[in-house]
Amino acid sequence: MWIDASYDHLCARLRKVGVAAATALLLTVPGAQADDGIIVFAAASLRDAMDDITALYPGEVAVSLGSSGLLARQISEGAPADVAVLANTDWMDWLEREGVVDPARRVALVGNALVLIAPANAPDLSEARTEALLARLDGGRIAIGQTQSVPAGMYGRAWLEASGMWDSMMPHLAETDNVRAALALVARGETPLGVVYATDAAAEPDVRVVYRVPEGMHDPIVYPAAPLSDAGAPFMAFLQGAEAQKVFEAHGFVPLTVVP
Repeated sequence: MWIDASYDHLCARLRKVGVAAATALLLTVPGAQADDGIIVFAAASLRDAMDDITALYPGEVAVSLGSSGLLARQISEGAPADVAVLANTDWMDWLEREGVVDPARRVALVGNALVLIAPANAPDLSEARTEALLARLDGGRIAIGQTQSVPAGMYGRAWLEASGMWDSMMPHLAETDNVRAALALVARGETPLGVVYATDAAAEPDVRVVYRVPEGMHDPIVYPAAPLSDAGAPFMAFLQGAEAQKVFEAHGFVPLTVVP
């Protein structure tokens, strides 16, 4: 069951009622009962893979999708979650410093790649340089996750900075709350270009990859995962198993850990 990125609204309610009442509020969502299932907070870019993985898991799982920064902040505030799978090591590091994540139980689960996309009927992009990007935008914007908090946006900013394009392209960015929102803007033709993960591009038939960002232009894209409760340990083990890792691979992720 998905609680989805509309969890933003739920988070606002959690802040209003206070951490003490957070568990009671979340457990009113059908399928998220603590007595017969677990709650997983996962980066929005994992939607399709997590859909298939939870269908294979022999227990009840409720998944809340959103940007890694949002999810990490809510976890630190006490929102009920049994497992966290984020799209950036910085946010998991922060949860460690907050004392929420046990570093001994944390793993690097899967990897990904960063790409520049355009609507499916768009022509190839000859080069990813400032002049070429501005010409393709033609007054429009590049859809990208928030460059200060959304991992895909942070990786995208690192690429633009490393390539010397940040100052020129910054005024032309349309920053979104998560990477799937950036994907949707391009798929609907509302922006001519977007920066997303390769797995997002593969999941959306209305976009095409016009440029693959070299890996050396940003930090490695690693999805760290950790159990946040003893109840989440079995699902965490399942995520590392061969069955789940095959699902990740089928969706374009790079398996980093497999436990037989």
